[in-house]
Amino acid sequence: MAANAIIGQSGGPTAVINQSLVGVIEGLKAGKDVGTIYGAMYGVRGMVEGKLLELNGLDQAKLERIAQTPSSALGSSRDKPDVEYCKKIMKALAERDIRYFFYIGGNDSSDTTRIVSEMAASQGYDLRAFHVPKTIDNDLMENDHTPGFGSAAKFVACAFMGDNLDNRSLPGIKINVVMGRHAGFLTAASALARQFPDDGPHLVYVPEKAFDIDTFIGDVDAVYKRLGRCIIAVSEGVHDASGAPIITKLAKNLDKDDHGNVQLAGTGALGDHLAAALKAKLGAKLRVRADTLGYMQRSFPGVVSEVDAKEARESARKAVELALKGEKNGSIAIKRVSDSPYKVAYERIELSAVAAKTRTMPPEMLKGDNDVTPACIAYLKPIVGNLPVTEQLPLVK
Repeated sequence: MAANAIIGQSGGPTAVINQSLVGVIEGLKAGKDVGTIYGAMYGVRGMVEGKLLELNGLDQAKLERIAQTPSSALGSSRDKPDVEYCKKIMKALAERDIRYFFYIGGNDSSDTTRIVSEMAASQGYDLRAFHVPKTIDNDLMENDHTPGFGSAAKFVACAFMGDNLDNRSLPGIKINVVMGRHAGFLTAASALARQFPDDGPHLVYVPEKAFDIDTFIGDVDAVYKRLGRCIIAVSEGVHDASGAPIITKLAKNLDKDDHGNVQLAGTGALGDHLAAALKAKLGAKLRVRADTLGYMQRSFPGVVSEVDAKEARESARKAVELALKGEKNGSIAIKRVSDSPYKVAYERIELSAVAAKTRTMPPEMLKGDNDVTPACIAYLKPIVGNLPVTEQLPLVK
């Protein structure tokens, strides 16, 4: 099919989303009968506003530099298109004879791809629409893991390694709030920081388990009495037994995002309020500190998983391969074939299988209400890759 193509990036940026962008460009440039390759600035918004960049002329050296650069090179969007919005997208595609549509993003992006694909079919417009997966939350259905997650998880693991070393030198209680509204995979990656028996994080709290403030205080007290220090990993989305986010019970007048959700990332409210609760119950003189890792988890340069970068690019190439072969639509899923040696396969799945759905951590990865299992660690290790090796001297107490 001789026609033009368009690529968009959507949602939160990652350290490897440009690997996927370059993977799509490379696949299209190598294909036959592909005309102009457009990059949509700021996702679907650029499509409807005509803010497009022609990508055919980029040489391989520049593409490689773009691939290795974190964050979305085309800019991103939080727009969540409905049917009317997608009609505008279809009009823009038809005006430029665009027949290949690639959208790199997470849950909502896959749903946008689904709506556009179904609309094209209903109008008799010949379109190949593919969703290329991306999310640091690792919460896409049908995937063993998702591009973007491995690098963010590596950053979290390294951040906790550093905090653990700091905390061992100057003991106290330290809380780190990690991204994750519904899925705790990224918070669970903090456990990779442990290299010695007394290393933190000593407690790990994820949204898959109900969070009780009194139990939390008791857990921290027990660790502190045993070790004289305590490092805690907490998902921003932890909630009580009723499903209400803990942050809404601790803080007032919270901002909401474009989709009506209480803002969790980019605010230190949860960490500050948990720290205050610990001091109120365990003693005001305790050394208690809290940090929110926030947006720096997404696009931090220099802490990129090599596996993550490779898989982000390969999943994009697979999408192009299927589109050029004549597949009408789909999303690409990473399937783990084996652990030793680590091997994955890239498979087409139906858009409806992933669109607007959320995957959470399976029970076998969770240990009680405040830790992860060896199975979780084994799952994470090959995705994250090698981590720094530390050593310690015995401290006389």
